[in-house]
Formats: sequence, C-alpha cells, structure tokens
Amino acid sequence: MTHISGARRGRRARIALLGPVCLLLLATGCKEEQAAAPVIRPVRTIIAEPKDQAHGLALTGEIRARHESDHSFRVSGLVVARLVDVSAIVKKGEPLARLDDRDQKNGVRSAEAAVTAAKAEVARARPQEVRQKTLLADGFTTQVQYDNALKNLRGAEAGLESAVASLKIAQDQLKYTTLHAEFDGVITATGAEAGQVVQIGQMVVRVADPGEREAVVSLAESQIRPISTDLHIDVTLLTNPSVKTTGKIREISPIADPITRTFTVKVSLNDPPPELRLGSTVSVSGRGKSSSVVTLPPSAVFERDKKPMVWVVNPADQTVGLRPIAILRNDTDRIVVSEGLAKGDVVVTAGVMKLNPGQKVKLQDAAAK
Repeated sequence: MTHISGARRGRRARIALLGPVCLLLLATGCKEEQAAAPVIRPVRTIIAEPKDQAHGLALTGEIRARHESDHSFRVSGLVVARLVDVSAIVKKGEPLARLDDRDQKNGVRSAEAAVTAAKAEVARARPQEVRQKTLLADGFTTQVQYDNALKNLRGAEAGLESAVASLKIAQDQLKYTTLHAEFDGVITATGAEAGQVVQIGQMVVRVADPGEREAVVSLAESQIRPISTDLHIDVTLLTNPSVKTTGKIREISPIADPITRTFTVKVSLNDPPPELRLGSTVSVSGRGKSSSVVTLPPSAVFERDKKPMVWVVNPADQTVGLRPIAILRNDTDRIVVSEGLAKGDVVVTAGVMKLNPGQKVKLQDAAAK
C-alpha cells in the first residue's frame, strides 16, 4: 500500500510540474498567432480629381536671323584689310576682307613655270614617239626603242596634267585670300582686324540673312515638357506692343545649354514687320490644346524599376496596389500627372515606402486633389 501511494504521489507531482509548462506553451502559441496577424497600416490619401490644363508659354525672347554664317578664310595669313563693319549690308559675292597674297602669287608663278616646262617636255617627246612608230613600221627600229619613246611621251603627258592641277590649286589659294559674302545679308559681328594673323576657319565676319527672322526664347526644364509644336504663338515687340505678328514653333532643343541649363525654342515668324529688327526684344506667348491632369504632392510619387509609381487603394477590400504614372512636369511643390490616374482614384500620399502590394490600410483622410 505504501508503494502504491508513493507512485500516486509521483504522478501528481509530474502533473503539477507539467501544468505550468503547458500553460506557457499555450501562451507562446497565442503570441505567435497574434504576431502573424496582418498589419493594417494607417495612411494619408487624396482623391484624384482630373482637371483640364492648357499648355502654353509666356516669355521674353530675341529676334534673330534663321540663317547666320561665320565667314572665314580657307588659308592662313595676315589680314591686310577688313572691308566691312558691323551693320553693313552686303550682297552675295561682295568682298569682305583680304589677306596678304604675296606667297600665293609666288605659288601661282611657280606653278605656271612648271606647266610651261611640262608642255615643252611633251612637245619634245611626241615627235620622237611618232618617228619611232614610223621606223618600226618600216622595220628600221626595234620594238624596245619604240616602247621607250612611248613611255617618255606618256610620262611627259602625265607631268603636264600634274603641273596643270598644281596651277589650279595655286590659283585657288590666291583666290581664297579674298573673303566673299556667301549670300545677301547684314554683318552682325566681326572677329579679326587688319594686321592680325588668322588661321584657317577662324571667324572674320558673321553674316545674317535678315529676310527670314525668328524669335528665340529659353525655357527651363519644368517648362519644356508640356510645350509642343502645335502652339499658336503671338510675338509682340516689347517696346511697342502695337508691333506684333504670329508664328509657329520650328525647333525645340533636345539638350540643355551646358551653362544656363535651359532649352532653346525657335519660333518662325509669319510676315514679320520691319520694326522687328535683328536683336529686338520681344514677348513670346502661346497657348495650345488642353489636357486632363492630376496634381499630387511629391511625397505620393516614388520610383520602382526606373518608373514613376503611386499606391492606389482598392475601395472593395482596402488594400493597396502599384500604379505606374506618366509625369507631365515636376514643380517645386507638386507633381503634375498626365496619365495613369482616373477620377475618384484614392492615392496614398504618406508612408509610401513602407507599403507592399496587397497590404491592407486604414484611411486617415481622403481629400480631393
């Protein structure tokens, strides 16, 4: 009996020890279940409200010639005369500047002498070839002697051709010592004075064609994106608003200026009045077709896979999903979205980097934007 009572007491003791362990395991399991429960993250949102926005520009620009060329010499040398000054009107072919041409004249004389010598050599070799040909036909000379005479004639003729070509080059070099206008225009700048040694290609005068003028403006990066070539442009003289004309965007620079970081836009003018002279300051304004855009705070937009994205809340189950967008422009305090959002879309504006696709969220507010 004593043995049985001891065994019962041992079982009771083991049960008493196992009880707290079970309770501890149950508590741990509960905690794990609680940790595995999905996190519902509170977020701030706005409701997308597309608005029509017209794309346009309103800037100050300058009248320039569409065709403008830097005229330079094709040979190096000492400038002995510059025949025109800034604002001078020139005609095509009119001389603009001259170089010291003594070396070129000497080159022409040397080439002419070489041509004379080459002609004399041909005049000597041709009768010999004719004589050897006649003797060969009569059997009084050999084929070798005739071949030598023919070779001398061909060499003399080749020498004459080379001398004539050298003379033509020397004459062109002499002609290049006078700089001529390539087209009718006006002198807008000069780059060399008499007594200055200039190199090949160095600008001596700049000639602009005033017949075809255009307005040129510079746009910042935030302004260039909405601008398109279908804008109707009005160009007005800044000092006299009654002087005006219309135009069309001809060219939008694809790259920014390395110094100003602005983009150049050129506007062709329709029948510009004479008062719109080269260098005049003008007001350039235009307005094009409107498009539907949505504005978002910068905190709502992030980048994934090198594409701009936003989180959009699904109202059915209160989960978020990724939505790619197209950015029209990036202002200092807002981002203008042209594609990707529809009216009524609920867009997350805060905490976007802590969300995952399909995650449940709790809306804090939803303001229209």
